[in-house]
Amino acid sequence: MAEIVKMPKLSDTMEEGVVSKWHKKVGDKVKSGDLLAEIETDKATMDFESFQDGVVLYIGVEEGKGAPVDSILCILGKEGEEYASLLSGAAAPSPAAKEEPAPSAPVAVASAPAEVTSVSSDDARTKASPLAKKIASEKGIDLNQVSGSGDGGRIVKRDIENFSPAASASSSKSTAASASVGVESYTEENVSQMRKVIARRLAESKFSAPHFYLTIAVDMDNAMAARSSMNAGGDVKISFNDFVVKAASMALRKHPTINSSWLGDKIRHNHHVNIGVAMAVEDGLLVPVVRFADNKSLAQISTEVKEYSVKAKSKKLQPHDWEGNTFTISNLGMFDIEEFTAIINPPDACILAVGSIKQIPVVKNGAVVPGNVMKLTLSCDHRVVDGASGAAFLKTLKDYLEQPVLMLV
Repeated sequence: MAEIVKMPKLSDTMEEGVVSKWHKKVGDKVKSGDLLAEIETDKATMDFESFQDGVVLYIGVEEGKGAPVDSILCILGKEGEEYASLLSGAAAPSPAAKEEPAPSAPVAVASAPAEVTSVSSDDARTKASPLAKKIASEKGIDLNQVSGSGDGGRIVKRDIENFSPAASASSSKSTAASASVGVESYTEENVSQMRKVIARRLAESKFSAPHFYLTIAVDMDNAMAARSSMNAGGDVKISFNDFVVKAASMALRKHPTINSSWLGDKIRHNHHVNIGVAMAVEDGLLVPVVRFADNKSLAQISTEVKEYSVKAKSKKLQPHDWEGNTFTISNLGMFDIEEFTAIINPPDACILAVGSIKQIPVVKNGAVVPGNVMKLTLSCDHRVVDGASGAAFLKTLKDYLEQPVLMLV
């Protein structure tokens, strides 16, 4: 009997999937476990296998097109079996329906040339002193080409004497060039599934969660020295972001309110610390999760984050890699951004924005000396976190980063 294969829900936030590639076509035989298609979700492109045997009778979504979760992806059954009755009872995108394609090349729009009108009058021609008119007549100079320097633009003797036909022609050419016709162009591209979900989720976060922001400056001299020592003798190279992940996870242990979530009619206080690490990819942003980060060493955190980075760039992250965050860190320091604010990543109550380390003059022991300072900005959901709680968390985080030996105790 023919059966509908629905668009699967491959992630917790997936509402629509795009078929990147079909591995079977109508008429092909399929066995359970065979690869049917590659489906792009909001976070990755994933293989979708068949759960049954049969023949592909109908394909409901063309390659490159999207469809909502639970809509008809395809129909499998026996060769030649009737399946029209299945389509009549379910909404399915028509394979014949064609979306209007985005322009594949820049679209040029030529502006219509503006109409230029010359206005001349006796007043305009005679707005000159009698002597200037006489000299101009003798030299055969058209007064309409002369700019007056007298009161109200009146042409006087010196204007005629200083008049240069070549300069006037050059000025006219320059004016004509500045008024030449320009070309407006643009390109358009379809919004990826990832970008759609980023837009929706962050808009919901920004407009539903009352954000407030707290910024603190951290002296990174000791952290820089500690990192140099660790990387000189260790097999795993530690980054400054690894320091921040470790320090934040330990600070969350001391300030569990920051490690909470707003659930509408209740607040969830998480007893585990799972740090989401925001990573930029071609289509947007992915946030894989370092689980139980407070129980992991700097080397373990560094290794895990590097593995996530490779998987994120190749779109190989799986749902369990990005689910379960209780706190998120977004670092733009590598782009030389000194300070910024980040939008909270649901269901977290807070997100930490990490800036670059800048060498600036600082006062130590009463003397102005060079210092290495990094700014951290905590975005907080005021429904869960109050200012004092956020400030206390940042103070503890600062202590760990300024005295990294405390993270090793």
